[in-house]
Amino acid sequence: MVHVHAPVRLNMVHADEIAKLCYERFRQLPRRGKPEPGREWTLLAAVVQVTRRALSDSVEKQVVSLGTGTKCIGQTAMSPKGDVLNDSHAEVIARRGCLRYLIQELHRAVSGGDSSVFCPADQRKWRLRPGVSFLFFTSHTPCGDAAIIPMIDSQSQPCPPVTSVESHRGTDGGGDLKRGAEEPSEGKHTKLPRLEEQEADVEDGGDAKQSPPDPSQSRSPKTSGPCDCTGLPPQGPDVHRTGAKCVSGGPADSLRPGAGYHSTGVLRVKPGRGEPTRSLSCSDKLARWGVLGFQGALLSHYLQDALYFSTVVVGKCPYSQEVMQRALITRCSHVSDLPAGFSVCPPELLRSSLEFPFSQAQTELCHQAGRGRISPCGAAISWCNVTERPLDVTANGHKHGVTKKASGTAGARSLLCKLELFHSFLSLVADTDPGALPDSLRRTELTTYWDFKQASQSYQQAWQQLRSQALPLWPRANRDLLLFH
Repeated sequence: MVHVHAPVRLNMVHADEIAKLCYERFRQLPRRGKPEPGREWTLLAAVVQVTRRALSDSVEKQVVSLGTGTKCIGQTAMSPKGDVLNDSHAEVIARRGCLRYLIQELHRAVSGGDSSVFCPADQRKWRLRPGVSFLFFTSHTPCGDAAIIPMIDSQSQPCPPVTSVESHRGTDGGGDLKRGAEEPSEGKHTKLPRLEEQEADVEDGGDAKQSPPDPSQSRSPKTSGPCDCTGLPPQGPDVHRTGAKCVSGGPADSLRPGAGYHSTGVLRVKPGRGEPTRSLSCSDKLARWGVLGFQGALLSHYLQDALYFSTVVVGKCPYSQEVMQRALITRCSHVSDLPAGFSVCPPELLRSSLEFPFSQAQTELCHQAGRGRISPCGAAISWCNVTERPLDVTANGHKHGVTKKASGTAGARSLLCKLELFHSFLSLVADTDPGALPDSLRRTELTTYWDFKQASQSYQQAWQQLRSQALPLWPRANRDLLLFH
């Protein structure tokens, strides 16, 4: 039997209000790690906590985690110590920052303090307080399947199908500036951020926000839109390109010009600069969170029910409601036989009319001659609502500005890497009264990160059902990379 659970809609969510709240939170952050205005761009995502006060009917919305970033490390740069941040896309940064916030709130709960998020549940577990929910904001459609959007008009296209870059030089549209960051003949250089000496193994988002060139386009370097073998723009409908590659073992992209260029509804891995990555696209991860929750395996030890986003809000950008529905919801809507605490939980999908000031399109509009080529920002920013070290700025999977001498030390680690989050979780376990520990954490043989994840049995059962019924090609985790402690 299929159980579809819609999160409680505590109030009408206004997309522009959420976008404005997130943009303002970003504006208040320190300068470090932010794009250089008029030359660099980035993407933004955030988790917003919505709290409805029972006695006053008032509704409070606050950003509890915010992330920026467009990069992802190659698979050879992954560390068996868990001390490297593999995926620095904004959506992933925002979700991992939210884990830090949830761990803090569970700390308060198990210590007898006042948590704004959790209250006691059965069997020594915890649940959301009545009136509390979470929504997810992203300034751009997630990379991967959600980015394969039909092209409708030039205003909504990040890569207008014009025949020559030269034809746009000096125009307000900035067509040459867009191709300055995307031309196949120059892409290797123009996509490098200021931290280029650190970014050899890193690739940017690789979806409609960059509209990266594909191999079939390299024959015609002056063409800024998709083109066929004649070097001319294709006639008829077309779609925005994604640089995320289909996972092996399933359908492949046809690479035919026009609307059939991509296979749709399939799992994709984020592209790497010169080598593949093991990071699934943000579309795939959001779809997974819609069934397993965004709390992950470790926090599932403590929670009676998985945590789901009630709403996903997208900022102004190329957008298709039908495509978002396909990528984030439809693929997993038929999953059944989930363990207690898990369900198919589709979020409401909303679109804002407000564009992120540091989007690629806005950066191109503000770009001035002589300021260098436009490129994605090399840094990723995480801010979350925690009392200790709320800000974490990284580049190439490590803390921003770390010298080679400090590489491999605790000071070089991002607070969002697996090892740091695991240590935070172990601190939570240590601070929990032994008599109040959930049953799944009472096993003495739990030592490694892998052990604790596998011991979260309900979560692993839910993941097995999701994988077998909807996402069978999702790559298996490499156990050798998860044996740290």
